[in-house]
Amino acid sequence: MPPLVTWLEEVRPKRAEVLRYLGHRGQELTDELDARIDAAISRCAELARPRACLDSFDVAERTRTADGVPRIVLEGCALTLDGESIAAHLEQAQAVGIMAVTLGAEIDRELRRLSMTDPLGQLIFDAAATATIECMADEAEIDLANMALKRGLFTTARFSPGYGDLPLECQSTLLAVLETERYLGLTLMPSLLMVPTKSVTAIVGFVERLYADVQLGCSACNLREDCYASKDAATCKRS
Repeated sequence: MPPLVTWLEEVRPKRAEVLRYLGHRGQELTDELDARIDAAISRCAELARPRACLDSFDVAERTRTADGVPRIVLEGCALTLDGESIAAHLEQAQAVGIMAVTLGAEIDRELRRLSMTDPLGQLIFDAAATATIECMADEAEIDLANMALKRGLFTTARFSPGYGDLPLECQSTLLAVLETERYLGLTLMPSLLMVPTKSVTAIVGFVERLYADVQLGCSACNLREDCYASKDAATCKRS
């Protein structure tokens, strides 16, 4: 069966989230900058075409690769999930939900336009778009939770390719399974960068009962060397 394709309702991000992506540390903002942030959020809402592809697959097998790495095999799905961290995260999962969410190509076009005309505006708009796609991912996560609920199951928190030791390379198969090029216009560059760039992919477990999600911490993240948050003794986790 094809994946569930859905248009997401507009959800505007909190200003605090936009400021976080701007690296704000509590310093006073000018009235002009305040107004520019509000304008960027509104412009992002105007241009965004948020859509998602969703699907779920039963866990068929838990095995190990030739190198001894834990592997989760999904029923009727080419996607396999390798790594200690994803195995721990999905330890109690009967099934796995996967999703891809994008704001659409107009956001990238606006970013390119601003890069040539208004570098500060580009920075602010980029933060607004990043906060917006995270809001949209939250909405898609609710849709996956409803899919699980129909089976009498609950969902874990979402977990994205590249987090922990889950290889970023699995992104290619995840997008292929969801047919995102066909349904969302979402593709993957050889560099593993998604286009449109304001897009999110994620995995959640469908479990019989709620339990404390595995918190890996920054030391387990493949992006820790270049993370803006950890350099400030913070974390990218919002909860």
